[in-house]
Amino acid sequence: MKCLVIIPAYNEEDNIVRVIEKLKENYSAYDYIVINDGSSDNTAGLCRKMGYELVDLPVNLGLAGAFQTGLKYAYRKGYDYAIQFDADGQHRPEFIGSMLDKIQEGYDIVIGSRFVTEKKPHSMRMLGSNLISLATRLTTGRKVKDPTSGMRMFNKKMIAEFALNLNYGPEPDTISYLLKQGATIAEVQVEMDERIAGESYLNLSRSVMYMLRMLLSILFIQNFRKRREVKGR
Repeated sequence: MKCLVIIPAYNEEDNIVRVIEKLKENYSAYDYIVINDGSSDNTAGLCRKMGYELVDLPVNLGLAGAFQTGLKYAYRKGYDYAIQFDADGQHRPEFIGSMLDKIQEGYDIVIGSRFVTEKKPHSMRMLGSNLISLATRLTTGRKVKDPTSGMRMFNKKMIAEFALNLNYGPEPDTISYLLKQGATIAEVQVEMDERIAGESYLNLSRSVMYMLRMLLSILFIQNFRKRREVKGR
């Protein structure tokens, strides 16, 4: 089974070499593609210098656009599975195998979750995560313990779904929407590291706005969303 690791990267010159070298040295069974999202630093230059597999977007599309680019690549190359993987080093590749085992049981999406067996810490960020979990459960009947985890694996059907439709961002509201449409989802316990270098775009104010946007979308907007069903190859 062919699995592609999709790595959206925006201004990750301090992290990208370490992330890719770890994948290449220890997890070469998985293919990877870096999607440089119009970085203003030397992310793309380093990837070219090191000979990494790279799609170099000329402008910044944001995470949704960059990830959808990666899934279009996976769709055209005929991959069976694809996983969203952070370029900042927080996601740990040793958990890809357990996620791959789980999705091969027949699930459409597998989330690398920090909270399958571990409890959420008490913080404002986790309060937001709990509210998104509650909103998802109220609207779908399904509990997602780590809805904001960016470590998500998709099967061939979902690769086609994301690749061929517009407005399919890799966010909790899309997961909620797909659950409503009958997608099957599982969670696998993982551990994540802290960012070593660089800065996350999610400061406090942006985090609050993100949580409010997700709640509004899950509770209301997704009810009016149109879907064009596609079939995986």
